[in-house]
Amino acid sequence: MVTTTLSLSSVPISSLDKRIQSLENEQSSLGTQEYFVNMGPQHPSTHGVLRLVLHLDGETVKEVIPVLGYVHRGMEKKCEFIGYRQQVHLTDRLDYLCALMNNWAISHAIEKALNIELNERIQVVRTILAELQRIQSHQLWWGVFGMDLGAFTPFLYGFRDREKITAIFEDTIGARLTMNFIQPGGLMFDITSDFAQKVKEFIAYFKPILNEYDELFSGNIIVQERLRNVGILDAKTAISIGTTGPILRASGVAHDLRKLEPYGVYSQVQFDVPVGATGDCWDRYQVRMQEMRESIKIVEQLIDNIPEGKHMVMKFGAKIRVPEGVYYSEMETARGIYGNFIVADGSEKPYRLHMRTPNFNNLWSIIRMAPGLRIADLVTILSSIDIVVPDIDR
Repeated sequence: MVTTTLSLSSVPISSLDKRIQSLENEQSSLGTQEYFVNMGPQHPSTHGVLRLVLHLDGETVKEVIPVLGYVHRGMEKKCEFIGYRQQVHLTDRLDYLCALMNNWAISHAIEKALNIELNERIQVVRTILAELQRIQSHQLWWGVFGMDLGAFTPFLYGFRDREKITAIFEDTIGARLTMNFIQPGGLMFDITSDFAQKVKEFIAYFKPILNEYDELFSGNIIVQERLRNVGILDAKTAISIGTTGPILRASGVAHDLRKLEPYGVYSQVQFDVPVGATGDCWDRYQVRMQEMRESIKIVEQLIDNIPEGKHMVMKFGAKIRVPEGVYYSEMETARGIYGNFIVADGSEKPYRLHMRTPNFNNLWSIIRMAPGLRIADLVTILSSIDIVVPDIDR
């Protein structure tokens, strides 16, 4: 038997009932009443249902207890009963704002297991699409972030500009949100003849708009007061919880798979990895703002140099049998590392497939950032994490 000892920095595990009942034996040093309040769950028909049980002392947050499971659909179990190609469409229903990157991640895992070599055209197109979606995802985050802080105008601006990328995806792929486009062996079909021109028009439009975002929102002193030194997550804690993506990089850890373990054509382009210094809400905000600028750089370097070639290197629709073995592949989505752990038995279906999704680990950072702050700060912190709940309940 192997005994595992959790370090002091690990996330404490206990039942909700146990935590609530233990309150009866606690006394506040301030002599005020302590109580539990449910933040959520939201209505089940919404895009993501999250419940936070707040242990409060007045308006001061003493503890945050995330309660999950409201959107659980048995994604991983489903994979044991369907073929490898059919699993692709499930991934864009996890973090639906990173649908193409998730399609790419599962396809890359299968291609890695089968030793499939892709041509340069496929790799370049995949990289361009991934960076466009990174911008698109951050645009939505920026708009909703502003609205969570009480500023409605960023929401309108963010969705106005996000629509331009969405229109490109709709013209190219035929879908706007859950896009089942990147397939094992290539792409569902080739890009349109005017794809490059439309992308260049968007880049020319959006580069000055980013400066407008800063003028409208980033430079607002009220916004800065709400974000600076609020929800601090130091690098050691961020690593121990398993956070990735902008959350981890905002804490000063320059960990980006596009740089450290390049895939696609990331090794052929120049871009920087934005990092923070304090690990507060302001750093998480700035990291994402800079990431949009870096994604623009990547797209600009590739869009005029898309090579010729086929969009699929294997027979379309062919049944896939992964050789017996254990395989793992991971990629950097807009919210962090998404990995696929495949246990194959040589058949057309995996014996087991585990999805390492970024939002699950990122959410738990809130239990370290929120205690001692106010309820209003908790709203800011949660929005700065940028959670997509179906990515957690899988």
